[in-house]
Amino acid sequence: MRVHVLHHGRCFDGAASSALFGAFMRERHGSEIELVYLAKHHRRGDPFEDADFAGADEAAVVDFRYTQHPQLTWYFDHHRSAFQLPGDRAHFEAREGTQRFHDPTAPSCTGYLAKIVGERFGFDSSAHAELIHWAEIIDSAGFSSPEAAVLYADPAMHLAAWIQTADDPQAISTFIEELVVTPLARLAQADWVREIVEPRLVSHRQDIELIRRLGRTKGGVFSYDLLDEPPRILSHFIPYYLAPGAHYSLGVYGHPDGDLRLSVGFNPWFDRELRRHDLAQLCERHGGGGHPFVAGASFALDQIDQLRAAQADILATLRDPASR
Repeated sequence: MRVHVLHHGRCFDGAASSALFGAFMRERHGSEIELVYLAKHHRRGDPFEDADFAGADEAAVVDFRYTQHPQLTWYFDHHRSAFQLPGDRAHFEAREGTQRFHDPTAPSCTGYLAKIVGERFGFDSSAHAELIHWAEIIDSAGFSSPEAAVLYADPAMHLAAWIQTADDPQAISTFIEELVVTPLARLAQADWVREIVEPRLVSHRQDIELIRRLGRTKGGVFSYDLLDEPPRILSHFIPYYLAPGAHYSLGVYGHPDGDLRLSVGFNPWFDRELRRHDLAQLCERHGGGGHPFVAGASFALDQIDQLRAAQADILATLRDPASR
């Protein structure tokens, strides 16, 4: 039996929910099933292809947008912007609660998946409590302080840095499988993990200083523009470490995947009642999405004008005194 697991790429919650789903499927169908993990990335239009499902006996999407593809058999997600194409929501609602589940209030897809497969299918996820705990913290920004989010002291943060950076599909599949059989501290010390993480941490420290130099706070929004800098993978918690008094952050930069990114967030160390905008909705009107508290959008390299328009629109909205 061959099971495809389509998941949010370069995301710790995407990897963790894939790992937990894989463990659930092995208990359900036996250890001999073949699990194929396929990372998906947001883009305008339909990000899915027929090849994502070709040859699969069952196919799941976890921590990513919904698809009406006829071969989809399982769905778990917690993004507010899960249903972006015409007919997506109606298609989901006609099948909801069978093997398709969505809750935009869930802190992480991993925790939500654990809850559902436990309640509906009797799967005991207690052996994976550490993984679920860290997926909840990382994806909901439930860190005790900006320093805890930015200084990467915990082994789980090293693993989050690894999945943000890794691009070899086989290595990513190995990583996902290891998440459910290896303690996180031991996995973070593996040579093949450290050879990616250690250079990433050097770049991360350089990013902190670059954003410190280029970032500006105005109207309660910390903004930074790195489009003239080389492509990079960023921690979006850096602005709150540098400007803890800012309500929001908004940054634009080039990504190593070959596109341009806009990232916007609400300071997770502020009272959530102070948020006046659904950031997923702000990004949806520019082809992106995410959560009410953190969201983003991607643009092709030749869409710089569209990116600049989105940047200006969202900055103006967040800086409006009425939003504070």
